[in-house]
Parts: sequence; structure tokens; C-alpha cells
Amino acid sequence: MASIKIAGKLLFKKKFTVKVKNFLSHHLSLMEKLLASLHPLERKIVPFLKDGVTLQELVYLSHLKEVEVMRALQWLENKGVLKIETTLKEEAVLGENGAKYLGEGLPERRFLESIKEKEKILEEIDVPKDELNVCLGILRRKAAIEIRKDGEKTKIKITDSGKKILSKETLEEQFLKKIPLSITGLSQEEKFALESLKQRKGIISVKLVKTKKAKLTEVGYQLISTKIKQEEIIDSLTPKMLIDGSWKNKKFRSYDVKINVPKIFGGKKHHYRTFLESVRNRFLSLGFSEMAGPIVETDFWDMDALFMPQFHSARDIHAAYYIKEPKYGKIDQKILDKVKAAHEDGFKTGSKGWGYKFDETRTKRHLLRTQGTACSARMLASKDLKIPGKYFAISRCFRYDIIDATHNCDFYQTEGIVIEEGLTFRHLKSLLKMFAEEFAETESIKIKPAYFPFTEPSAELFAKHPDLGWIELGGSGIFRPEVTKPLGVDVPVIAWGLGIDRIGMFKMGIKDIRQLFSHDLNFLRSLKCPQ
Repeated sequence: MASIKIAGKLLFKKKFTVKVKNFLSHHLSLMEKLLASLHPLERKIVPFLKDGVTLQELVYLSHLKEVEVMRALQWLENKGVLKIETTLKEEAVLGENGAKYLGEGLPERRFLESIKEKEKILEEIDVPKDELNVCLGILRRKAAIEIRKDGEKTKIKITDSGKKILSKETLEEQFLKKIPLSITGLSQEEKFALESLKQRKGIISVKLVKTKKAKLTEVGYQLISTKIKQEEIIDSLTPKMLIDGSWKNKKFRSYDVKINVPKIFGGKKHHYRTFLESVRNRFLSLGFSEMAGPIVETDFWDMDALFMPQFHSARDIHAAYYIKEPKYGKIDQKILDKVKAAHEDGFKTGSKGWGYKFDETRTKRHLLRTQGTACSARMLASKDLKIPGKYFAISRCFRYDIIDATHNCDFYQTEGIVIEEGLTFRHLKSLLKMFAEEFAETESIKIKPAYFPFTEPSAELFAKHPDLGWIELGGSGIFRPEVTKPLGVDVPVIAWGLGIDRIGMFKMGIKDIRQLFSHDLNFLRSLKCPQ
């Protein structure tokens, strides 16, 4: 029975020993893999690693550049050896004058030194002129000098308080020697000296200093306790090594293919430019032809040709930017006469017009285009117009506005016309629904009645954004005869203008319209361009 117990104990001891050996073997294997994967930069800083060691300490101890040490720390962090902890603290640092005064002394001490033997005329004191007034102010507050007038001369004499100041270092001088210094936990005397020196030009400033420390993990403690041989380890296999066979006697560093590496950002088009080109291609594929017009437009094409009365409040929403020079443009007189007649008496449309005297000088004023519909007006008057036809434009427009997440004073519109016999409001509704589905990729739309001087009936298109809620995408309607007939067109014309900026926000998940035109590299790199 006793022999069975002894045999059992021996068996247990053997199994326990095997488990310990397996455990040690496993951890030894992991450490060997880690050692084999160390980059030369990592090998150089590992001997100096300890819990809480700072980046600057490692730079000093390893004689490496700061960027090399930082890179090695990041690699070691990815391997689970340590954690990089970043702390921010306010620190007093020397300015240009501070470094100068640290060597030659504060100017007020030099001022007192020059008059300690006898009274002197102000101009004889050996202190630069730009420091003279500062010295006088400081030393008068400390009752270190007496100032008296002797005719036209100003004489300066040291006082007993001034002699005491010369006999020992001032608080400011003591504080200056301690810099750089964290301002956390300063004594009352040090705080006084800090505030005094901060008020003076270029002596000290307080900066937010970032400190990086290495916090060792369990793996890190095991690594620093392991003796690392500074042997030659090859990072890459070269053709020469393959030819002469020298690779056979070399140790190669193992690579971690899962480790984080710097991202490479290739060149690409601006996200909004990419989107606008996709919109253009979509319209072309739907059978639309592209039309265009100038950014610097005239009142005539921007508003008058669209039957907007010259002095009516309906123009207020356009908040146009007018051009100072050249102030006026040229208009084809034949077309101008017909549009003028439409405003004054309705022209041959059966309308009475607006019933006012049309101002031909006002209509020629230059402005920055306020709406893409100006392109439609030009197209209707063009000899290249085809009936039936479908036309679109992507127009850059300008209106004075209060800039916020959904409004900008510089924006794009996509707008156009469909011209054909027999068109009705039903065709317009179907067209708007198609635009919302094609370009905003949403079926949550609303079509509401609206007013525009150049269309009747008129409607506005709204679509639902997941974050911003219901957003107006644009206006539409059927051009009035007062618009089309003076320009030479006598068939129905469906017109629409959409805020393509807001549709772009839908497509790219942007919540702020200003980001469409962003030049921020971090934002541009992180944004996925629409296809």
C-alpha cells in the first residue's frame, strides 16, 4: 500500500514537472519569436527601457534621433511590450531675452551695478536704451533708486534697498535659473516671479508641453530581463547575398505582417469635383444635352428674361453681388425689345405684363450669376435649341447668405429644361421623383406648391436626410409664356433647378455644406468619394 502511495507521488511530480517545462518552453518560444522580430532601432533602445522612461531620456541614452526612438517605441507597443502614455503639462520656457539675461544678468541688476559707487546721470548708465525704461519702472517699485532733476539732467542714486538687492539674488533671478520648469505646484514666491517675468518682453513664456512615457507590460518586463545579443541581423535578402551564398550564415529578422504601418495616401480628385462629374455623366446617360453660360452675367439673362419684375421684392431672395467694373454688358437689342414688351404689356402672350416702364440701362448691369436658370434662358434664345429637347447645366452661383450647415454664399445648382409639345405638370412630378431617386438616392420626398415669377404652376422638391431631416432640394415649374415667347419658343417648357450641393451631402454623408469645399487634408483623406 505504501509503495502505491509513493508511486502516485512520483507520477504526480513527473506530470507537474512536464507541465512546468511545457509552460517555460512555450514562453521561451514566444520570447525567441519576439527577439527575432526586433528591428535594429528596437534593439538599441531595449537595454535602456524601464517603467516610466521618457522619450527624451531614451534619445539621450541611445544617441538616436527622436523620430527613430519614437518609431521604435511604436513598434514595441504594437508587439505588446509597452504602452506609450502621453501627458500634457504647462511649462515655463526661456525666451530669447531670457536666455540672454541668464548669461549676463537681468538689466535691473546691471543698472544697479553701474550706480552702486556714485550717483550718475541717466544717459551715463551702461544699460541699452530699450531696457532703460523697464529698469526704471522695476527699481522704482522696489524703492531701489532715487531720481532727481538737476536742471535739464536726470540723476539716479542707489538706495539702501537697492544695495540689499545687489547683495543677493532676487526671486526673479532664482526662478530664471530653474527654467524649464513645470508651473504645477509652484510656491507663492515662484508664482510671483513667474507673473513678473511673463509681463516682460521675451524673457519667459508658458507653453503646453507634451511628454511621452513608456509603461512596460508583463511581456516588456520579460524582454528587458532577457540578454539581447547585439549581433548582426539582416533585414532584407539582396541579390548579391543570393549570388555569393553569404545568406546561409546570416540571421534574418522575422516580420509581423499584421503590424500597423503608416498609411499611404495617393493622389485623387477632390470629392466634390468627383461627385459633380458623376452627376454630369448621369444626365448625359439619361439623354440630356449640356448647356452653359458665364458666371459674370447680366440682370437681363439672370432675371429680366425670366419675367422677374425689375423693382419687385421677388428679387430680394437672390441677394446678388453686383460688379463694379465693367458695370454694364451688351444685350442683343432684338431680344431685349421683346422681353421689354413682355414686362410692359405682355408681348403677344395674352398677358398684361407687369405694367411698368422697363429700364434698359438697369437690365445691362453685371452681376455674379444668382441662379442656373440664366443658362436655360440663354438656351431658349439660342439658334442651337432643338425641339423636342432635354438640356441640363451644372452652374456655379453666388448669393449673399448667412453661412451655416445648410447655406453657403458660393454654391452649385444643377438645372435644366425639357421642351416638347404636350408636356404637363404630371411630367414635371415624374421628373422630380426620378431626380430624387437617381441623385439623392431616397424615396422619402415631398412636392409642395411654390411661387416663382417665371413658372406657373410652380413646385418645390424636398427630400429627407437621415440626420438633417427634410431639406429643400430645389424649385421647378412650367415656364410662363411671358418667358418663352419673347425668346422665340411657343411650346411647353418644364424647368427645374436643384441644389446639387445638398444632394452631394446626401451621397457623401456630410452634415455641413462647408465640407464640400474643404481643403483639410485629414478630412479629404478620410472621406470616401461617391461613385
